[in-house]
Amino acid sequence: MRVVVIGAGQAGLSSAYHLRRRGLVPGRDFIVLDHAPRPGGAWQFRWPTLTYGRLHGMHALPGMKLTGADPDRPASEVIGGYFAEYERVHGLDVRRPVHVSAVREAGDGRLRVVTSAGEWLTQALISATGTWDRPFWPSVPGQRDFTGRQLHTATYPGPEAFRGERVVVIGGGTSAVQHLLEISQTAARTVWVTRRPPVFREEPFDAEQGRAAVALVEERVRNGLPPQSVVSVTGLPMTEAIRRARASGVLRRRPMFDRITPGGVAWDDGTTVAADTLLWATGFRPSLAHLAPLGLREPGGGILLDGTRVVRDPRVHLVGYGPSASTIGANRAGRAAVREITALLSRAETLVAA
Repeated sequence: MRVVVIGAGQAGLSSAYHLRRRGLVPGRDFIVLDHAPRPGGAWQFRWPTLTYGRLHGMHALPGMKLTGADPDRPASEVIGGYFAEYERVHGLDVRRPVHVSAVREAGDGRLRVVTSAGEWLTQALISATGTWDRPFWPSVPGQRDFTGRQLHTATYPGPEAFRGERVVVIGGGTSAVQHLLEISQTAARTVWVTRRPPVFREEPFDAEQGRAAVALVEERVRNGLPPQSVVSVTGLPMTEAIRRARASGVLRRRPMFDRITPGGVAWDDGTTVAADTLLWATGFRPSLAHLAPLGLREPGGGILLDGTRVVRDPRVHLVGYGPSASTIGANRAGRAAVREITALLSRAETLVAA
């Protein structure tokens, strides 16, 4: 292949669309490998009570709008169907389920992509693997001694699974707030714990604020540090439901506990809370283990990028990583990555001809 795209979420499909627009043929010049069982990217794994009408920040893929969707239908179904139709309309020939275990040097200037379905040799690589496969679980003393249930947002089953339980929700992001709003309707008691006081944003989130948020994430990536999500620097959008939850005490935040006990959580001041379930809404980390053989990380732990291009290896582009982790950012990054890759391929062809 001339290009291998790993991942068929927003970033991967956007990249594939722009490769096709540049004249590359799916299945002949480039291939999209996806380890998910069906179309939909990470959206297909979202909990059933997350309806399409409650999504924030979902941006259409390039070249095809998403219209007429029922706002009360599960987002996993709506986005899954939309992505499936997108793949069909644009003939992207996504191969799934294919698990990519490693990307290595082939020894002839190309990269060797090692997968559960065989190996591909490629001149360039777009890694669009997102974060859903790497849920982050903070390490807390006593964690293994807890006798109740511990779940992460990645496997959140919906509010009915917590009926009558005492639940501690850990995390200061949008997912934590959404979980609390739902679980408080079925649980016997909920407690909200965050490392830092949450910041609620009253004003509308405009383009200028979006650019400023992306710039903060870009700065970390430029310094070779692991990226923070764009959402983490924008604050939580205030809604009527959140106002009601704050007034009722559901969103009364407590500081992070110091240890976990067999029956709950505890603070060093002697405060304890009994719990049946700990729900970790603590985010995700980029899924990049397949790139480890290439040695792309900087001393700070991140991968240094120039746009989407990896500075240590110009054949590799990361789309949906760091500043391009939002859906609209992934669209733009896919276009930018393909522009650079086609230039790289063109230079390679010129050298061969010479």
